[in-house]
Amino acid sequence: MPLVKRGLFGALTAAAVLGSAVTAASAGPESGNQSDTATPIKHVLVVFQENVSFDHYFATYPKAANPKGEPAFHASPDTPSVAGLNGPLLTHNPNSVQPFRLGRDKALTCDQDHDYTAEQKAYGNGAVDKYVENTSSDACKAPGYGQKGLVMGYYDGNTVTGMWNYAQRFAMSDNSFNTTYGPSTPGMLNLVSGQTHGATAYDKAGNPVEDSYAAVETDANHVGTVVNDPDPVYDDCSNPTHNHIGMQGRNIGDTLNAKNVTWGAFMGGFAPTTPAQNGQPAQCGSKHNNIGGAAVTDYIPHHAWFEYYKSTSNPHHAAPASLDEIGHNGQANHNYDLSYLDKAIDGGKLPSVSYVKASAYQDGHAGYSDPLDEQKFVVDLVNKVQSSQYWKDTAVVLAYDDSDGWYDHVMPPVVNASQSSHDALTGTGVCGSGKPLGGQQARCGYGPRLPLMVISPFAKRNAVDHSLTDQTSVLKFVEDNWKTGTVEQASFDTIAGSMDGLFDFKHPNDRRLILDPATGQPKRGDGEN
Repeated sequence: MPLVKRGLFGALTAAAVLGSAVTAASAGPESGNQSDTATPIKHVLVVFQENVSFDHYFATYPKAANPKGEPAFHASPDTPSVAGLNGPLLTHNPNSVQPFRLGRDKALTCDQDHDYTAEQKAYGNGAVDKYVENTSSDACKAPGYGQKGLVMGYYDGNTVTGMWNYAQRFAMSDNSFNTTYGPSTPGMLNLVSGQTHGATAYDKAGNPVEDSYAAVETDANHVGTVVNDPDPVYDDCSNPTHNHIGMQGRNIGDTLNAKNVTWGAFMGGFAPTTPAQNGQPAQCGSKHNNIGGAAVTDYIPHHAWFEYYKSTSNPHHAAPASLDEIGHNGQANHNYDLSYLDKAIDGGKLPSVSYVKASAYQDGHAGYSDPLDEQKFVVDLVNKVQSSQYWKDTAVVLAYDDSDGWYDHVMPPVVNASQSSHDALTGTGVCGSGKPLGGQQARCGYGPRLPLMVISPFAKRNAVDHSLTDQTSVLKFVEDNWKTGTVEQASFDTIAGSMDGLFDFKHPNDRRLILDPATGQPKRGDGEN
């Protein structure tokens, strides 16, 4: 099938792509009423990390092995239990390899198979016993760790120490799921629109084409559903050898704009290393070394939520004209380099709603990132928010885009059926029964269970919420809090469960939990302020 090349911008033209941003910039910053919220929360930061199942990080919570040489973790005696691994699930698991603990020395591991179809097959038609055969990737280049049945590995509070300490102080869910099956891009799209249908693949001349990788189950107009990781067409930095798509419909950025609510997407490596000029596209080549010493390119285009939509894209990665533009319409069109998040917090310009994506080496994705690099990013950010003027009315939502295929023992509920050639959950070409939302196929859901945490003065303390939620529950919370309404009729946010069980709005507690980013442990004398 034809692939969309970066040269598509020669066909679409910068003026056409940036039309909405240029028009908005001429109007100046907006001045909507940011205080009109349904809850006391005036600022939300959605920190969207990469590729972790619930059991991969919380299998034995709150019990850690505490081996010598690793940060110790001792839970509060009143810690509630979670639906984790214990008893027969640890010692007589139905999978062909038993679950096993990964220590800090094995933080950098191989990436697992998280294909839409492979993840469904891992559930063995409801038995949750075919992970090793379908999603385990056991060998990778050193220093990445691999072994037979690696997909069954999990970390505990001696490695993901910061996450476990946040769970002790704030609130997390043990019943939250990927909205659909599959890798990063479907998760990104579901977070901001609840919708993976509406994708059109393009060739390098700007013509819509059939492309079974980029958009499956396409109709006569070449519009289909995303189940893979195609790059966004409205992005100079998309890989010219990858498939490119553009999405129809609205996303949360559009609905927030309609309500004059400030918002922004902050992404590691978004600032171009070579600016767009003389008809040549921008290039995004900044890199950082992970704990294994590998140089990892910071920006990953298929993680950029809003670049898939013409209305909310910043194809040339233009910087904001000034700090005052952050959160408002302007030449950056709400898409910023991650460095602007620090500037916005320090300068008193934090938008009401912020979507945050770490540089790749710190996003937690196995293969090029790891829990220790991820912990440093998350802890540094949460420490900064807690030390800012915004802490008193902020919720940091820590969520994940997909499971990476890592084992999780809970069979996801089928809330949306699908009968496409890519489905295999309850039979060949079948995921559940009944009519899919909007009649759109290849959106089998829910997918694997994922971590979900709220860090906020309004979060319940040392609490585990068991309410059924998914990635679009985060979308629903933003919609409800700022009263935007749902994105569209067939989006998953219309059936999403509420995150209210993670909050206590009547009894706020703004005491901080400042952690050491290296160990994830409370800093001496500054654990509870």
